[in-house]
Amino acid sequence: SERESRLPGPSSGLWQDPEWPTPAQSCAVLQALHQLYYDPNIENKNLAQKWLMQAQVSPQAWHFSWQLLQPDKVPEIQYFGASALHIKISRYWSDIPTDQYESLKAQLFTQITHFASGSKIVLTRLCVALASLALSMMPDAWPCAVADMVRLFQAEDSPVDGQGRCLALLELLTVLPEEFQTSRLPQYRKGLVRASLAVECGAVFPLLEQLLQQPSSPSCVRQKVLKCFSSWVQLEVPLQDCEALIQAAFAALQDSELFDSSVEAIVNAISQPDAQRYVNTLLKLIPLVLGLQDQLRQAVQNGDMETSHGICRIAVALGENHSRALLDQVEHWQSFLALVNMIMFCTGIPGHYPVNETTSSLTLTFWYTLQDDILSFEAEKQAVYQQVYRPVYFQLVDVLLHKAQFPSDEEYGFWSSDEKEQFRIYRVDISDTLMYVYEMLGAELLSNLYDKLGRLLTSSEEPYSWQHTEALLYGFQSIAETIDVNYSDVVPGLIGLIPRISISNVQLADTVMFTIGALSEWLADHPVMINSVLPLVLHALGNPELSVSSVSTLKKICRECKYDLPPYAANIVAVSQDVLMKQIHKTSQCMWLMQALGFLLSALQVEEILKNLHSLISPYIQQLEKLAEEIPNPSNKLAIVHILGLLSNLFTTLDVSHHEDEHEGPELRKLPVPQGPNPVVVVLQQVFQLIQKVLSKWLNDAQVVEAVCAIFEKSVKTLLDDFAPMVPQLCEMLGRMYSTIPQASALDLTRQLVHIFAHEPAHFPPIEALFLLVTSVTLTLFQQGPRDHPDIVDSFMQLLAQALKRKPDLFLCERLDVKAVFQCAVLALKFPEAPTVKASCGFFTELLPRCGEVEPVGKVVQEDGRMLLVAVLEAIGGQASRSLMDCFADILFALNKHCFSLLSMWIKEALQPPGFPSARLSPEQKDTFSQQILRERVNKRRVKEMVKEFTLLCRGLHGTDYTADY
Repeated sequence: SERESRLPGPSSGLWQDPEWPTPAQSCAVLQALHQLYYDPNIENKNLAQKWLMQAQVSPQAWHFSWQLLQPDKVPEIQYFGASALHIKISRYWSDIPTDQYESLKAQLFTQITHFASGSKIVLTRLCVALASLALSMMPDAWPCAVADMVRLFQAEDSPVDGQGRCLALLELLTVLPEEFQTSRLPQYRKGLVRASLAVECGAVFPLLEQLLQQPSSPSCVRQKVLKCFSSWVQLEVPLQDCEALIQAAFAALQDSELFDSSVEAIVNAISQPDAQRYVNTLLKLIPLVLGLQDQLRQAVQNGDMETSHGICRIAVALGENHSRALLDQVEHWQSFLALVNMIMFCTGIPGHYPVNETTSSLTLTFWYTLQDDILSFEAEKQAVYQQVYRPVYFQLVDVLLHKAQFPSDEEYGFWSSDEKEQFRIYRVDISDTLMYVYEMLGAELLSNLYDKLGRLLTSSEEPYSWQHTEALLYGFQSIAETIDVNYSDVVPGLIGLIPRISISNVQLADTVMFTIGALSEWLADHPVMINSVLPLVLHALGNPELSVSSVSTLKKICRECKYDLPPYAANIVAVSQDVLMKQIHKTSQCMWLMQALGFLLSALQVEEILKNLHSLISPYIQQLEKLAEEIPNPSNKLAIVHILGLLSNLFTTLDVSHHEDEHEGPELRKLPVPQGPNPVVVVLQQVFQLIQKVLSKWLNDAQVVEAVCAIFEKSVKTLLDDFAPMVPQLCEMLGRMYSTIPQASALDLTRQLVHIFAHEPAHFPPIEALFLLVTSVTLTLFQQGPRDHPDIVDSFMQLLAQALKRKPDLFLCERLDVKAVFQCAVLALKFPEAPTVKASCGFFTELLPRCGEVEPVGKVVQEDGRMLLVAVLEAIGGQASRSLMDCFADILFALNKHCFSLLSMWIKEALQPPGFPSARLSPEQKDTFSQQILRERVNKRRVKEMVKEFTLLCRGLHGTDYTADY
């Protein structure tokens, strides 16, 4: 906006700007507002909204906003006028001449007084506008802003009645701190204004205390007072200065109309970070919180969830934010323990979450905080507190496991799917808490759970509920999933108890499965116990309701215990084959099951593996042969993708060379590396022709091509060098595939082959031939227009980078057009898709360091490097997303490090033209940037910082709020 010579008031008439569609400003805006609110056509509404947003920020907004506030306008139109004023004041403060400040302030006061008895939404917007003006003027131009506001609204000569003025003043005082929190003030100004507001508290709090304690104050005023107090405490007002108001807020909790506002005010006051400095005030608050226990119990008894929730929030706010400060007051340990017990009551509040109560979940973080604070003390003090709080935490475990119990089957049947999902998440939170509590209670916690479970399952006195059993098992599972229980002396007993559990319920069966899965590492160290639980898992595989838990548990057992499973292998394969053929499980569980079988077969002898593979996959191969003969259609496509997925998941984990065990050291390798052909390779060679046949019919379908490539890609990753016999025929197939219809998945598989085999002389010829072929095809694609294939360009750039990293000799071949590759990569830098740009930057950061060692690379950089630099500068100048600046900084750093003399010449030439790379830059700024870049050849982080600074200058964002998190 241009600086205005005078500030138009309400009497100003017409816009002078010919761009607006009508000569009368308010008339044009009224027309647009009418269109926005009442036009049924959504396109017209969107056009009106876009136009109005432009109108709000235009210089003309000063003119029309006052007219829209006139009494004859409806509230929606008045609201728009007030909003326009707020936007102009908050965002375009520099447009207002200093001699107009007082005039604008007076007009806003007048309007607020007028609307004190009018529309509340308009009043609030006007108050926000005046608050923004006050923040911009404080402290110099308006040193006692808040005191002035109070004085002006207390004046008796106002036409508005006392209550109306009081409510308007309270609204203004409420929005002032809120506006400060969201204001765009520069950092140095924010500090000055915060300090000024802290002083101004002296004019606010006495007024609030008086209004809150005055018996004659109506409920609406007292509610507004509490909201105002709640707003001010977030400015980190010293807690001791809030004492009287906090006490008044506690008293107001007895009034149902004021309850919610009182809770909010108390919680905000207690939760401010600075509050922990005022320990004496905090100690005074404990009796006030404890005094709410009768009200809390009454609320629970009456099923008043809102009241119990609010009181719990207050207790947790005090305990969670200040447990360390209060624990430090050793002489007051009993009062803090009473607060802890009150929070325990909130954790164990009767009823099922989230149907009968929503309070208990608020307390879980408190128990983490308290434990952390106790364990952070020095040994002597920690021992004292451990003595006090270990019993409390054992009680907590009982409470949490009770809360984790499922309701009765009948009741659970009435729950909505949303309630069931919330309950599932709640149980996960309880599980995390139990796992954390283990750090304090240790092995005794497991013993405690085991004793309870043992008593429950062996007692003949009374029948036990499945919910109680399930909850205790859930506790075990929570701890065993993340804590090493291998040395626990209760796990053998637990494994022995599991078969005694009478499983008559899906939830209990699920938890039994997950508990066995959590103990799979323990079973690997105690293989004699596998037979106690494996039959349960195999039996559960046949139940579709236990699909996720049974399959994931079998997968864990097969992964962790594979060397001890050969005696059970035939049974596991038979049961798995049966459930796969019966199609009991969904696709993802079928894939997990195949991975489980891959782990299982890895530990068998090669002959056994081949025998099992034959029986396992023959039905699928026969089905695939049949599908390969059919005319392509959507249903047989799904079947093909499913079968290919099963094979690729099987080959992901079938590793007879035990590559995944190598990180554990040779002494832990339990089987010798087999000699002879790898079983996976044998199978792949047998089905290779069939896969080619399928491909020939489905080359146009990206999903099928992807599924084919996934088989080989996963096999290559698992088998590594063992895959070698397949390399020549796979390279040939990939070449034919990509030549017919280029697909990103084929390039990704080529990249894997380059990564693993390109450095081996025996495999270099087929790899080189494939690399040259896919490069040639992709370069042709670039000539035809690559914009429709960002995924292919992305994968191509990653392939080129991998080639340079693993085998730069690929770039020495005369048949490779390095110049064309370079130019295509420069073009890819200008794509709008971030992953593609990142991949292109990655290619250049691999290419530039090889200028000296690979002659064709050095030549193309010398000839076309300036083109690359210009593209990088354009991107930094504003053509690329700011999130990609680190990638472009990497290219600049590589240019500077490996092509310094060329860069020093190119960068001066490139930055010479006016307006490049941004019209916002001065010649001095461009010169400074080029000098900074050329000086920094060692510290990459510094170059990234320089590029970030420069791109902000180019975009006109330097020094603005938009850069705060950048």
